[in-house]
Amino acid sequence: MTDTQKSTLELDLKRLEKQVEDLLAALQGLKEENRALRSRQDSLSTERASLLQKNEQVRTRVEAMIGRLKMLEHGT
Repeated sequence: MTDTQKSTLELDLKRLEKQVEDLLAALQGLKEENRALRSRQDSLSTERASLLQKNEQVRTRVEAMIGRLKMLEHGT
């Protein structure tokens, strides 16, 4: 193998090594982003469940009020 071929091969290897390093860095960034998104999704799911429960409680109260108003209306 000639010196030129060795130099070309070394340059190719260095470029490939840099690409692999860049891909690993991108992978690490995506893993972190994925973790953060999953955490946010869990938080939003919990918040949604809480809001649905509160909504149901309010609906029940409103229906009870309507029922009482109807009873008062028919009682007078």
